[in-house]
Amino acid sequence: MSPKSPQSSPATGASPASGTVDLATEFLDRSTPLGRVRNLLHRYPALSPGIVLIVSLIVFGIVSPRFFFANNLSLITQQVAVVGTLAIAQTLVILTAGIDLSVGAIMVLSSLVIAQTASQNHVPAVLALVLGLLVGLAAGALNGVLVTRLKLPPFIVTLGTLNVFLALSLLYSNSASVIGQDIPALITNTGNTFSVGGIGITYGVVIMLVLYIVMAFIMTQTPWGRHVYAVGDDKESARLAGISVNRVLLSVYVAAGAILAIGAWIQIGRADAASPNAGTDLNLDSITAVVIGGTSLFGGRGTIWGSLLGALIVGVFRNGLALAGLDVLYQTLAVGVLIIVAVSLDQWIRKARN
Repeated sequence: MSPKSPQSSPATGASPASGTVDLATEFLDRSTPLGRVRNLLHRYPALSPGIVLIVSLIVFGIVSPRFFFANNLSLITQQVAVVGTLAIAQTLVILTAGIDLSVGAIMVLSSLVIAQTASQNHVPAVLALVLGLLVGLAAGALNGVLVTRLKLPPFIVTLGTLNVFLALSLLYSNSASVIGQDIPALITNTGNTFSVGGIGITYGVVIMLVLYIVMAFIMTQTPWGRHVYAVGDDKESARLAGISVNRVLLSVYVAAGAILAIGAWIQIGRADAASPNAGTDLNLDSITAVVIGGTSLFGGRGTIWGSLLGALIVGVFRNGLALAGLDVLYQTLAVGVLIIVAVSLDQWIRKARN
């Protein structure tokens, strides 16, 4: 008697021994309210942080009447300007399933080069900004080469370069800050404000928003942007499709370095100074903004605009909790809870099938 072939399961419509997709279960998952929500969030990664931002604005507006005062909203936007800019660079790296722990250190090093060459070496302000940009490009290229050529994990590479760039910043500046009055006005003008509906907006915020518009267009409307998503989703599949994975990864780190140099310009105007000790913890803030903004730490899913929403959520939470009279430790606790919830939500959303 010949052995019996495996019978198909009436519940699933697929053979238990075959590796076929459980179509019935997938259909039932999509037909339930929870399944539809999960697939909706999978399709639109920026939707969940958008909802969180709206709810938090409403809650903090109720808790503290001062929350929607023009000067307070102006303060929030100014605080978000630097973190939001660094979050763009961090988003590019995380979309490729990497992570960059050196973003804050690169920004600090670039800011010191800009400020010191302009103030102490009397280099024209435009040329000083170009030199800062070159420093950012070189730092990003170093990260990219170590990742692509030596095949080192991005976490280890950027953990190492974080310390390298911080040390270089201290050596270059002799651990001294450059104050705003010694820096040309063109460099510090990013901290100047203008009024929009009574809310003071700095030129640094405008530069940040322009960066978001440009990068959002590049990521959605150009082949390079699609290649970044493809590499983050599955490197091997991207390679088989003819994409030069190493070239894309290297370009991502170089582009991130350029964005960080622009962030250095914004930081100088924001602080009206350049200090080797300022912004060194912004690497964690940028990762927080990106994760809360819906970009998957596993790569291939997320949006540039989601990172802006994430940066705004962090800014709103810190500001709202401060207005509510809570200690700064509770603000940090709230941000930590947000990160855990965001990562858990990402894990749940990733189970949605396309």
